[in-house]
Amino acid sequence: GSVLGAPSARSACNSTPGCGGFATAAGNGQLRNMPKLLIVASCLIASAASAGSAAAQQPSGTIPRAGLVITTSTTLAPGRYLLPARASMDSAVIVVRGDDITVDMAGVQLVGAPEGSDPDRGAGVAILVDGGTNVTIRNATIRGYKIAIRARGTRGLRLLDNDLSFNWKPRLFSIVEHESLADWLSFHQNDKDEWLRHGGAIYLRDVRGGEIRGNTVRQGMNGLMMANTDSLLVWNNDFSFNSGLGIGMYRADHNRIMHNKVDYNVRGYSEGFYRRGQDSAGILMYQQCDSNVVAHNSVTHGGDGVFIWAGQHTMDTGEGGVNDNLFYRNDFSWAPTNGIETTFSRNVFVENTVIGSDYGVWGGYSYNSLFAGNRFARNRIGLAIEHGQDNRIIGNTFDGDSTTISLWANRIEPSDWGYPRHRDTRSRDYGIADNVMQPVRVALRIRDTRGVSAERNTIRVSGDSALVLSGDTSGFRLVPAAAGEARSRYDVSRYAVPPLAGGMDPFTRYSDWPRSTIIVDEWGPYDWTAPRLWPVDSSLSTPLKLRVLGAPPTPTPAEAGGAWQLVEARGARVSRQSGRIGDTVVVTPDAGGGAVEDWTIRLAQGPHVFAYSRFDARPRWNVTVYAWTDSVTHPVDSAAAFAALLRGERGAPALSFTSPRLDYMWYRPPARVQGWPQERAGVAATAEVDLPAGRYVLRTISDDGIRVYVDDRLVIEDWSVHESRIHEAPLNAGRHRIRVEYFQRDGWTELRAELLKRD
Repeated sequence: GSVLGAPSARSACNSTPGCGGFATAAGNGQLRNMPKLLIVASCLIASAASAGSAAAQQPSGTIPRAGLVITTSTTLAPGRYLLPARASMDSAVIVVRGDDITVDMAGVQLVGAPEGSDPDRGAGVAILVDGGTNVTIRNATIRGYKIAIRARGTRGLRLLDNDLSFNWKPRLFSIVEHESLADWLSFHQNDKDEWLRHGGAIYLRDVRGGEIRGNTVRQGMNGLMMANTDSLLVWNNDFSFNSGLGIGMYRADHNRIMHNKVDYNVRGYSEGFYRRGQDSAGILMYQQCDSNVVAHNSVTHGGDGVFIWAGQHTMDTGEGGVNDNLFYRNDFSWAPTNGIETTFSRNVFVENTVIGSDYGVWGGYSYNSLFAGNRFARNRIGLAIEHGQDNRIIGNTFDGDSTTISLWANRIEPSDWGYPRHRDTRSRDYGIADNVMQPVRVALRIRDTRGVSAERNTIRVSGDSALVLSGDTSGFRLVPAAAGEARSRYDVSRYAVPPLAGGMDPFTRYSDWPRSTIIVDEWGPYDWTAPRLWPVDSSLSTPLKLRVLGAPPTPTPAEAGGAWQLVEARGARVSRQSGRIGDTVVVTPDAGGGAVEDWTIRLAQGPHVFAYSRFDARPRWNVTVYAWTDSVTHPVDSAAAFAALLRGERGAPALSFTSPRLDYMWYRPPARVQGWPQERAGVAATAEVDLPAGRYVLRTISDDGIRVYVDDRLVIEDWSVHESRIHEAPLNAGRHRIRVEYFQRDGWTELRAELLKRD
């Protein structure tokens, strides 16, 4: 690649007139004119002055081309540049290398994938900051890459006012009615950048000092990823509506994360069906992230609000953790799972808000932690800690949580954890004082936890009992608040974090939106910026009721009721031809459609055209389930015997039935399939379909082994013990015989086979 501004000692190219190349595309940067931070490290002040001086001396208007290496301050020529990247994470379209460099990309769009591509087509890295000191990237718009900006080994990095939305994210396979385990995230070791497989708009490694400010990252998978990174100021950013993490941290210390919008980073949620989050989160701190300050952020509607996990080293050795972090005045509300999940660690949580989550706090194995002055409301359980020690719960308000505080120990801990072999894991020694709990069914539920002191708490019970004790609760001490006694408040001023000068108020109207406003489709969370159709309840119903979404759940008069018109109804009748945002329409497939249900409706509201389609080949699956044994009919070690089992030649099946869908997922078989073995199940399922003209895909999800035959030809084979995996095979129009063979060893069962129309 060409080198722009390289010193002559590095490249003779520097002395050649007109030399300097650029790699691909950029987009319209949005200069937000955010006020500068008044209190910054001296290195940042020096960086800004140096970079500004250098930028003033450089020619402007360099045209991006693939392979550019920038070694001095540069302004890129505005325009939209389609510049695909190689899949390798170690190369990039543009490389920035050197010291005291500012790259200004105002009006530039770098585009990595053609317009209209699926989001999982994004590949490679747009910009790589390779080492250097005092490097600034500003005003870029970057779309369609696996990583928009990657920096490694940089000192004094500044990323300012970049729009890095609409980069890579994976297709999701959970549906309205149930999740798929294929969508669960797995953030584990990252010492060798294993997390790169998850993508990210910004991915930093070994970065020390700098400022991440005014950036927007929406509709990707991950916003900001920080590995082995310290002393950054991350403020005034919008990392919202992503399908993985807003901010992810690994061995990241002494950072300040303030005044950010980190809302709706979520997957694995469907109102009325399931709410597991699948380990998505607004903020993830994983593996020894210490001494960070997280203050004045809106982190609502995430799978978890904040997810703190000590990491594998701690689980194996009992050492380390994610410790001594301060969380101050953040909103972690409306999480499908936990507003705050903090495990195997010690931290401080002061004056945060958690409303409408499953757990306000899940604090498994937390120790020496402080929860003071927080507000918990309408959570199923306000604060739950198993095997915790020496924690203080002081001066909090609990309003309408079913159970306020639950503390317990399990008699048996997981045998594959090293942690309990190296640490005292008894549940013990809590100070619970000066809290207000009202109205609650149960105020304190305590089991096998010693040394709890509950003093001066104000409790109003509207259900079962103020106090439920069981097991060994020796040393429990209860000191009620005296009548008329003024409730003392814990002095939290020592933990106060003043707002930054110029810090934005991130607490938008999302703070009041209920959890039901989380809508997750195959590409992640809906952002409510354009109208769309979504099932009222099950997507499998016929006729199908659809909501016309588009306005906030509690709109202002100006937002309410945008008019829409029906512009197409192919293969179905629609209950109304026009209406307003917020309406419900009923779609009834045309009569006489034959064996296949295939319809599309299309609506228009202002400039927006939006649609909903359904294709159902309506196969009739004949399903037979058998029990197999390791010694006689093992599916891998005794393949011939297992094949005979599935043909019905080795005894009667456990059960047989017909079903319109081959779609099962569970840990324990439900009553509707009574007789299905909990472990070592073998399945043979057959169906015939007659597909009209078009292009089709047969997709399977399996945990464990699967084989699929179409017209006696093997088209999918993954005959092994594995976690949930996706396979697809193309299918032409016409009549076909389909046979699915499947085995499950133990643990989770997931089996799905479905026909999808591709045009």
